[in-house]
Amino acid sequence: QGSSGLLSYRKITVFTYISELTEENKDNEELAKKSFTCTQCGNSFSSKYKFDVHMTAHTGEKPYKCSHCDKTFINSGDLKTHERIHTGEKPYTCDQCGKCFTQSSSLKGHMKIHTGEKLYACDQCYKTFLRTSDLKKHLTVHTKEKPHSCHLCGKSFSRLQYLNKHEKIHTGVREYMCFECEKTFTSAENFKQHQRIHTGEKPYKCSHCDKRFIQSANLKTHERIHTGEKPYHCTACGKCFNQSSSLHNHTKNIHSK
Repeated sequence: QGSSGLLSYRKITVFTYISELTEENKDNEELAKKSFTCTQCGNSFSSKYKFDVHMTAHTGEKPYKCSHCDKTFINSGDLKTHERIHTGEKPYTCDQCGKCFTQSSSLKGHMKIHTGEKLYACDQCYKTFLRTSDLKKHLTVHTKEKPHSCHLCGKSFSRLQYLNKHEKIHTGVREYMCFECEKTFTSAENFKQHQRIHTGEKPYKCSHCDKRFIQSANLKTHERIHTGEKPYHCTACGKCFNQSSSLHNHTKNIHSK
C-alpha cells in the first residue's frame, strides 16, 4: 500500500510537471506571436521574416529585382514565380493530361477542368465558373462597369489587366522575348501562344473530331462547324454567321454599297 501510494504521488507529480510545461509552451507560443508587432497597423507576427515581408506593404519597398527585366517584388517567392515567365520553367504537371504550369495554384485551378467542378454561379445568367475571380470578372458583362481608365487617352476597361495591356500600346514596353527567334511581346499570353509555333504544341482538341489548335479561340470557332452555331447575325437582313469576320465582310460587301 505504501509503494502504491508513492507511485500515485509520482504520477500526480509528473502529470503536474507536464501540465506546467504545456502551459509554459503555450505562454511561449503566445509570446512568440507577439514578438514582432507592426506599429503601423497593429498586426503581430511570429517570425522576423513574416514581419519584414509585411512591413514592405507600408514602405512600398520591393527589394527583389528580376534578372531578365526591370520588374521588382516584395518577396523572393513572387520573384521566383515571375522569372519562370522568362525561363519557361513549369514545375507543376497535371497527372491527368500532362499540362504544365508555373504555379501550384494554376495547377489546382486546372484540375477542376477534369473533375468538372464549377462552384460559382452568376445570378444574372446562371453561367458557372471554376473560381470566384472568374465570376467577378464575368459580372462586369452585366453591369457594363468600366472602372479602369487610361490616363493617356481616356479609354475605359472593365478589368485592370485589359488596361495594363492597353497602356503598353502607349509605352511600347515589350518585356517578353522569345529565345528562339528574338521576337518580343507586350503580354505573357501572346508570348505563350507564340512559343507553340516553335514547340508544335496544340493543347486544344476538338470534342467532335481529332483536330487540334494552338489557341482556344480557334477551337471555339472550329467547333461551330460541328454544332451549327452561328452567333453573329446581320441586323440589316438577318443572315447569320459562325465568325465575326464573315459578318464584317458580308456587311461591307452587301449592305455598304
